[in-house]
Amino acid sequence: MSSDYRFRASAKLTENWQHFRFRKADGIATVTLDRPEKLNPLTFESYADLRDLLAELPHHQDVRVLIIRGEGRGFCGGGDVNEIIGELITMEPRDLMRFTKMTGDVIRAMRECPIPIITAIHGIAAGAGAVVALASDFRVVGTSGKFAFLFTKVGLSGGDMGAAYLLPRVVGLGRASDLLMLGGTIDSATADRYGLASRLVADDELDTAVNELAQTLAAGPTLAIAQTKSLLTRELDMPLASAMELDAMTQALLMTTRDHTEFHTAFNEKRAPRWEGR
Repeated sequence: MSSDYRFRASAKLTENWQHFRFRKADGIATVTLDRPEKLNPLTFESYADLRDLLAELPHHQDVRVLIIRGEGRGFCGGGDVNEIIGELITMEPRDLMRFTKMTGDVIRAMRECPIPIITAIHGIAAGAGAVVALASDFRVVGTSGKFAFLFTKVGLSGGDMGAAYLLPRVVGLGRASDLLMLGGTIDSATADRYGLASRLVADDELDTAVNELAQTLAAGPTLAIAQTKSLLTRELDMPLASAMELDAMTQALLMTTRDHTEFHTAFNEKRAPRWEGR
């Protein structure tokens, strides 16, 4: 019996995701939102599939990086107006809570997933699409990219899906207040100036930039990268003393890994390290 099986027991990994395209190659998994005729809107089903995929992804031993991208002329226009909003206005409070908790579960899973996540942004990233991008570790933005946290535009709180928690930590409270309260659209240059874009590139260089970043992460010391992501997420609300303690414990643990020993060996042999992620 393989050791991987013990971590899944009776639950098998899903082989067929029906509400977006999913592929794996060379350590890189890619989710492609593929309803371009409607700007790749999120639906009840695609939210649920994203939540479940993110829970499964750490058990894919052949995946080191996740890319999320959109087909066609934009990344994601947010929740489908008729398939989601049209349904929500007929729902009872119990089911509304189930829905809002599910959407939040997607964002929490993105932050807690140890695998680094890159979002490729071209055209619009609106509403839930903007928050999915926000929750990613890296946002590679083409010059056509635009962000719109437009929840107040539909009569809802701008703090949807953790946006009021995450956005001030990325762009600052003042800019987050502007973006979330007014629900306006900002272009790629403004997103870059605000620090919302991790990389700003020409549209025709977007795929290359995303792939190069993904390959760099996939070829790196994945255990160290995963622990760094975990610390960045968990220390957001910690006092300094607790954060320093967690840093010390994590670093001491990583000092016992093969990768740390491999760095020392490679340094003395004057070659590049061969990272194993263990």
